[in-house]
Amino acid sequence: MLLDGDEWRVTLREFRLEAWRLETLPQYLMPQESEELEAFRAGKRVDPSTYSSPYTENLKQIRREGKSKGRVHILTRPLSEYLRFEFARYYAPHVRAGEEIRILDVTDRENPLPEAQDFWIFDRSKVVLMNYEENGTQISRELHEGDPAPFIEYQRIAVAESVPFLEYVGE
Repeated sequence: MLLDGDEWRVTLREFRLEAWRLETLPQYLMPQESEELEAFRAGKRVDPSTYSSPYTENLKQIRREGKSKGRVHILTRPLSEYLRFEFARYYAPHVRAGEEIRILDVTDRENPLPEAQDFWIFDRSKVVLMNYEENGTQISRELHEGDPAPFIEYQRIAVAESVPFLEYVGE
């Protein structure tokens, strides 16, 4: 079953304890990010310590409710332009707002999750496969109707093999 619109927004909002994501691509082409990406290209930066958005406010609320949201991004160096943008524009402020972001750099090592695709897992039970074209354009979000156990194992491996974002960028 494909998840779009309100159904997707409800899925992102109504988890009980944990929402977690695996990211595997060097770029994501999201139309809603195009203006911010252009500003980044022009040299405009945000101050992660003062930045606020509906997403960061939601992260703070999630923390107050005793829930967690996290992700691991698998990447190789040199970082793509998009990853440099994502690190500066999203990851730094999101970590400060409470998201547990980790980096699994496989530049000089074997990728421990070579077959894994992008996905979200909610409460270790509901898996949503994130389907993308090779260039990072999203195709669909698909509710996985099988056993979540392989995705729980992907999460375990990704977290164990990665480092916290702020450690990775040297803060």
